[in-house]
Amino acid sequence: MIYVLTNDDGEEIDRADKSEPFTYLHGHNQIVLGLEKALLGLKAGDKKKVQVSPEEGYGDIDPSLITMAKTNQFPKGAELEVGVQFMAEDADGNNVVFTIVEIEGDDLTLDGNHPLAGETLNFDVEIIEMRDATPQELEHGHAHGSHGHDH
Repeated sequence: MIYVLTNDDGEEIDRADKSEPFTYLHGHNQIVLGLEKALLGLKAGDKKKVQVSPEEGYGDIDPSLITMAKTNQFPKGAELEVGVQFMAEDADGNNVVFTIVEIEGDDLTLDGNHPLAGETLNFDVEIIEMRDATPQELEHGHAHGSHGHDH
């Protein structure tokens, strides 16, 4: 499929065009739930505008995933600036990607929410091709490129 993704302010967040369409395996949680549900039953050539709520997108903002840290908690020489992402464990031992969202002196504000959490997602989608998944794709749980296995 090809698509343009915008937020409610009309700002473009992402796109896939005909030169590099987005290929996915339907029903395998590779796209947000709201979009996947809206695409069900479409066929090649169909176009659709889809609005996805945070609940069926990347979720609402979870305040418990916003935390503070000190610069001395990071390795010497680590790149510490707003926008830098790193992986750490949350209180339950789950791996979470955190983003540095604010720096004040030695204090860092870290956000473990998905960057699109809390956002309504607006997709303008066109299905350009559909095919049955190969047994290998079903086994791997994702679509392969047009030239075979593509990781």
